[in-house]
Amino acid sequence: MTSAARKRKKPTSKEVGRAEGLSLTEPEIAVTDAVGRLMEFWGFKRNMGRVWAVMYLSPHPLTAADLKDLLQISSGAVSMTLAELTRWGVVKKVWVQGERKDFFVGEVALWRMISRVLGERERAEIVSAVEAFEHAIESLELKRRDARTDDALRAKIDLQVRRVRALLELSKLGRTLLDALLATAKVDAEPLTRFLLGGGRSE
Repeated sequence: MTSAARKRKKPTSKEVGRAEGLSLTEPEIAVTDAVGRLMEFWGFKRNMGRVWAVMYLSPHPLTAADLKDLLQISSGAVSMTLAELTRWGVVKKVWVQGERKDFFVGEVALWRMISRVLGERERAEIVSAVEAFEHAIESLELKRRDARTDDALRAKIDLQVRRVRALLELSKLGRTLLDALLATAKVDAEPLTRFLLGGGRSE
């Protein structure tokens, strides 16, 4: 193979992710642990944040075996975590020339990643809450009609209707704001995000 051909050749699994002996540096450990804690706080599994963070910081695609060695977790945990992250659309498989193994990369467009999660999870929860509040109000209205002679019960139901309506209006407002946010995310919001954060540039 000529030197020119070697320059054009894509990295193999022996070169990808193994140049530094499959160990995380101190800053990488700090970042992956911090992201893992944040993900756990938001209701996800900690390993989901740690696995994504390792890929986010890596200049090359990584295999499941790479992630297992870097994070010192079991093969089963890596496989399950990659499946979950793939389902959320924040990790994807990529092809490395000359290799049969599966390689993975993490989403690096942070705004797209966050909006994808918001759209699938948070919006579903808000819609579910709106439906529950609407159903509760309908049920309370029926109970109020049946309690014509019971002043105390009618007063209680009136109070509950007012308070559930307040929850309903708040949920509808949240849905509207989230829909507007997600509509904005359909275009590339990264430049705006960088501007708001002081001109930083993601790579």
